[in-house]
Amino acid sequence: MIRLTLMSRPGCHLCEEMRREVDALLAGEPHEWEVVDVDTDPELARRYGDSIPVLFVNGHLFAKIRVPRLSSKLRLMRSASASRAEA
Repeated sequence: MIRLTLMSRPGCHLCEEMRREVDALLAGEPHEWEVVDVDTDPELARRYGDSIPVLFVNGHLFAKIRVPRLSSKLRLMRSASASRAEA
């Protein structure tokens, strides 16, 4: 299972776009989302508020603002595999 954490805030169209893009890239792969509203925590707002969306894959930072274009699916799967191996 690939665990995805998206730092977001209500009404963030880039966040919604990133989630749709990642869902499409991972179609057929088991994955689950946790969406965190950065505005509910002052520390999260300080760290991520100016750069949302921020995507973590299995607890590791993967992307800020946009999913990298070059071989996005390959990079996502590699990141998920590497973090599983560390666990």
